[in-house]
Amino acid sequence: MTVTHPLFLTAGLALCFGAVAVLLLITFGSSTGQIALSRRRPGVVAGPSLLTRATDSATAYLERNVSRNAAFGIRASLEQAGLKMRQADFILLVACIAVTAGVIGFILYGFLAALLLSAATPLVARLTLNVLSGRRRSRFDAQLGDTLQMLAGGLRAGHSLMRCVDAVAQEADAPTSEEFARLVNESRLGRDLQESMQDAAVRMRSEDFSWIGQAIEIHREVGGDLAEVLDQVGETIRERSQIKGQVKALSAEGRLSAYVLIALPVAMFLYMSVAGSAYISTLYTSVIGWVLLGVALILLAVGSFWLSRVVKIKF
Repeated sequence: MTVTHPLFLTAGLALCFGAVAVLLLITFGSSTGQIALSRRRPGVVAGPSLLTRATDSATAYLERNVSRNAAFGIRASLEQAGLKMRQADFILLVACIAVTAGVIGFILYGFLAALLLSAATPLVARLTLNVLSGRRRSRFDAQLGDTLQMLAGGLRAGHSLMRCVDAVAQEADAPTSEEFARLVNESRLGRDLQESMQDAAVRMRSEDFSWIGQAIEIHREVGGDLAEVLDQVGETIRERSQIKGQVKALSAEGRLSAYVLIALPVAMFLYMSVAGSAYISTLYTSVIGWVLLGVALILLAVGSFWLSRVVKIKF
């Protein structure tokens, strides 16, 4: 009797779902050669499908009962990650993925695997948001030098500060253009520019951008050459960026070691699942094995957090 490996079963299920999706897309997705509903049934208005109505109802429910709760903090994370998605839509997407992962885990390994996969889905979603937010903040900090040069150049050309901010919003790269476009929109709605810049600094966790806002506020109170002030702030920011680059280069070996130590247990587990499935199957076919897997995950999480704090240098 031949025993099918779980990995092959998973791949087969994925290929089957993909084939069904392609079939549905080809069958119902193409509108070539179809007669419009207004011509086939005059006076009949095409309404939303059953799936669309169900999705809208679920999104509206989440918007009323879950999304308004500030304790989730998902809206701020979506803004920091630069995802143009409503909080209710994101929660519904994560819930659907969790249900799908739970069903696949139940089919392959049983109830405990379904529970673990469903519980791990929100954690993976939060980790994804944190990674995207970190990358977006890094790009924003790397673009601050060019941003200050654009602001100073516009001021020297005789433009007003708001005109320079609008020019940055139109000509800079993302995410700087997105954040400055938000500054322009909030200013047009009557909000003070200083408050908007401080909120942007908090949202992007950028101490350098907070300095820019403070420099503009001081110039508003005491006067002077704002272009010269921005040049000096830009020089300070570039020096800090250079020091950060040196620190990052010097700590690269430690970070690489941390990545290897974190990935090694996971890689060995996957390798043993393929090379010696009978040997490793004890971990997910018995209660003691599941307990050991849980303890291993906890220890791996604690070790990963400890290594991340060791290799992260703040100055």
